Amino acid sequence: MQISAQQVKELRERSGAGMMECKKALVANGGDIDAAMEWLRKQGLAKADKKAGRVAAEGRIVSAQSGDTAVLVEVNCETDFVAKDDNFLKFSDNVAKVALESGATDVEALKAAAYPGGDSVEDTAKGLIAKIGENIQVRRMARVKADGIIGSYIHGGRIGVLVAIKGGSGELAKGIAMHVAAMNPTYVTPDDVPAEVVEKEREIALAQVKDSGKPAEIVEKMISGKLRKAFAEVSLTGQAYVMDTGSTVGEVLKKDGAEILAVERLAVGEGIEKAEDDFAAEVMKQAGLA
Repeated sequence: MQISAQQVKELRERSGAGMMECKKALVANGGDIDAAMEWLRKQGLAKADKKAGRVAAEGRIVSAQSGDTAVLVEVNCETDFVAKDDNFLKFSDNVAKVALESGATDVEALKAAAYPGGDSVEDTAKGLIAKIGENIQVRRMARVKADGIIGSYIHGGRIGVLVAIKGGSGELAKGIAMHVAAMNPTYVTPDDVPAEVVEKEREIALAQVKDSGKPAEIVEKMISGKLRKAFAEVSLTGQAYVMDTGSTVGEVLKKDGAEILAVERLAVGEGIEKAEDDFAAEVMKQAGLA
């Protein structure tokens, strides 16, 4: 029988199952949405509905690269145990390949892209939720395309970095990617610090030295020195290079005749608020002692 797109959409919203599973359920049950919902539950494919709301702050950062283009993707799950599951590992590796080959530039486009086998990345994730029993989310992606050298580094599957440079070498690009993974600079150069941040830091520095009793010109030099030091510490080119702490990243780049074209860094669970379970308080409450 003919199943409409609206029927499939409604069942997907109710069940959380993938598009193909919903269509199959509707066909098997003569288009009856309630019966199809029950059918999906019996197949274990409607479990994703409730699980999709749970916090997924574990997972992997995966990468893929070809020629002048590279991508990073964050794929989340709920526990470190599932992050090591073969099904999850295969899925996340394939998602990185899809991100690279599809040309997706944001995570919504990536979710809608075709996953190997014909379904979308998002629908495949929903099928995996039902199979594994945890929430799975393709959360973020970053793409770098550059007329230069792209260095990539993945640290323990939890931090991923792409660095594109003009000039220099592949070894230098990877070394700087490792530096970014370790030091997590906020800006590429001190000149990239926004004007409002500069002004706020200037106010703080002024408050620190205004009662020094020194002449105005000396106070201004003290403030400038404080700002230079502060912005160097949070800028990639101003930081001491982890591979050669006697030089800054900027000095190493200059020595090799190289410059930074792009930097991307993703860390698993970054910015996600994880619920903290206070089991002691829970027991006390249940015992009527709190």
